[in-house]
This record gives sequence, structure tokens and C-alpha cells, in this order.
Amino acid sequence: MGINKVVLAYSGGLDTSVAIPWLKDNFHCEVICFAADLGQEEELSGLEERALKAGASKLYIKDLQREFLEDFVFPTLKAGAIYEGKYLLGTSFARPLIAKYLVEIAEKEGADAVAHGATGKGNDQVRFEVSVQALNPSLKVIAPWRLWDIRSREDAIAYATAKGIEVPVKKDRPYSTDRNLWHLSHEGADLENPACEPPDDVLLLITPPEQAPDRPTYVEIGFEQGVPRSLDGKELDPVTLVKTLNRIAGANGVGIADMVENRLVGMKSRGVYETPGGTVLYLAHRELESLTLDRNTLHFKELVAQRYAELVYDGLWYSPLRQALAAFVDETQKTVTGTVRMKLYKGSCTPAGVSSPYSLYHEGFATFGHCELYDHKDAQGFINLFALPLKVRALMKQGKEQ
Repeated sequence: MGINKVVLAYSGGLDTSVAIPWLKDNFHCEVICFAADLGQEEELSGLEERALKAGASKLYIKDLQREFLEDFVFPTLKAGAIYEGKYLLGTSFARPLIAKYLVEIAEKEGADAVAHGATGKGNDQVRFEVSVQALNPSLKVIAPWRLWDIRSREDAIAYATAKGIEVPVKKDRPYSTDRNLWHLSHEGADLENPACEPPDDVLLLITPPEQAPDRPTYVEIGFEQGVPRSLDGKELDPVTLVKTLNRIAGANGVGIADMVENRLVGMKSRGVYETPGGTVLYLAHRELESLTLDRNTLHFKELVAQRYAELVYDGLWYSPLRQALAAFVDETQKTVTGTVRMKLYKGSCTPAGVSSPYSLYHEGFATFGHCELYDHKDAQGFINLFALPLKVRALMKQGKEQ
């Protein structure tokens, strides 16, 4: 394929660092790098210098933290979408946002192609490439891991050394990680054996629950139409809110998910995910919905949440179905406004009170005491009608037996 210019999704890690000279050597093209600031913190330090030294002509860095939360994280939170009951999709919904800007920069620079450092075994290759095809199908996509002769971390380090590239390889941490404002994931090394408990030193954001404070911490989260707006009565911008909640929940050991998941490409993989603030927000949001959504809507939304999670996990953020489900979710969230108090203690996160101006909970109906609003005798007719199909079936069976 004739490639003159390519935009590479660049993290500064080993894979994307060696991808720069490899692309130049194999496609004889200009390489422009793009790094999305999604809250990686110190990982962004010195990124431009490393990219230029490796052979890139320029590096774009964009602070996308607020857009990440408002346009990708919070819609998924409102949906209640959790993949396979544990994974809060931290990597999954970051990829379509990165792809969006890969395409935007490629169009601005007149590039022929975009490239990424995802491996041929993972989900990210699908998420990047499906998103690019949805946004600009005329762009070519180059996936070095599916083309080059590099087959291991050691091969990549040797290639980097031969090219005179310094890469930040931490020998004391052999794990493959992905970090953003929402989560930090760990895979590989001894974690590949699901029979082994993860060592405490895997965790970087969360205090091991056994070492967390001996007294509980309470936080109060205010929601407006399903979106978190305040913490302990103080309105905060989304980035500050999540960062603050990450710190508080992490200190109390909250937000560890250790799971064997089913990858889209067909294999099972084991990962340890740290999502401290996100765990609190999901549980608080669910508690508020229990107060403000009617039974049918709440139960149907649980079905939608599972499908929504699969779409996000599979990289289908820009699909018509995901967008249609998001419209349904937005409709359900019109009354999901209120305050939830959460108790954090040594890894647990439990509700400690919820209130809403749209509450469907009526103490007069729910009380076990005397209530003029509810006549216990009404239940008899309801039960008779509710049981009628079962009663008819039982009479039929009795007739046949006789």
C-alpha cells in the first residue's frame, strides 16, 4: 500500500516507541504521533522528546479528560453497563475517543493512514480499527503487531536498542498496564495464572483492603439526571470529582476487580482492574435508580445494560444500536436526580442513605403499620387473578389424573 504519511496512536511505551522507526523503515513514510491525555499522570512526562528522538516528525498531545468523562464514561455509567459483572470498561471506551482524534489529525495533516500498537491477540485492535472505519473508511490502518517479526517483549527491546531508542521499561513491574482517569489495568506475568492470588504490590491506586483505615469513610454524591455533579455537597467539575473520589475510595481499598474475562477475539484472559472512584459511582447510581425508576423500567434497563456493555467492550461505540440504546438510557435518567451517601470500609462500598425529589418510595404504602392509603383486603383479588393461569393448569392436571 502506498503510504506517505501516517498518524500513530502513541503512548510512549515499548510497543509504540519501536513502531515509529519500524513504520519509517517499512513504509518509507512520515510518522506523526498523537497522545491522548486521559489522566495517565506521570506517563505523559517527556513524551514529546521521546517521540521526536524515535523519529516522529511531530507529536500532538490533547487533554481529553473532560470529554472522556462527559461523552464516554458518564453515558456508560448512566446505562449501568458492566462487562461480565465486573469490568467497568475503563480501556474499552477510551479507544473510540482516541480513534476519533486519530482520524481528525489524519484529516488535518493529509495522512493516508493511522496506526496503533495493539497486539493481534487483544481487543484494542478491534476497537481502534472499527472506530476508524466508522469515522473515515477511506483511511488505511496499519497494525505493526500483525505485520512485523517482533514476537516478544525481549524482541521489542532488542529492536529498540538497535535503533538507539530509549524506552521506559520497568523490570520490577513486568505487567502490561493501561491507565486513564477512570481505571488502571494489569495483565501478564504471574497474573496469567488464574490460580494465583495477585500480590499486593500489583496495586498502584488502591490500598490493599487489609491495610485500609479501621474506621469507615462516608461520601455523599449528588446526581442530576444520572450524572454525578457534586461530592459532599460541593459542586465539582467532572475531572476534579473523579480524581477526588479516586483518592478517597482508593485509600479505603475500594474498587479492585480480579477477573477472567472473555475477549472478543475468542480467548479468555485474566486481568486485575483498579477502578476506585468508578466503583463508588456505579453503586451509588444504581442505588438512586432503585428509588426513582419504576419496576418495569428498572428491570428492562438491566437487560439493556448487559447489551450496552457488550457493545462498548466490542468496540462498537459508534454503532447505531449503541446510539439508540443511549437514547433510551437518557430517557430513563430524567428523574435520576438526588443524593446518595456511601460507606467505604476496607474494600467494601455500601449505601448509607438515598434521597430524591423524584422518589417513588412512599412510606405510607410501604409501612407495616396502620395505613389508610392501602387496604390489605385488596391483595386477595390481585392474588386470585395473578394465580389464575396456575390454578387453571392445576385443575386441568387434576381432571386428567381422575
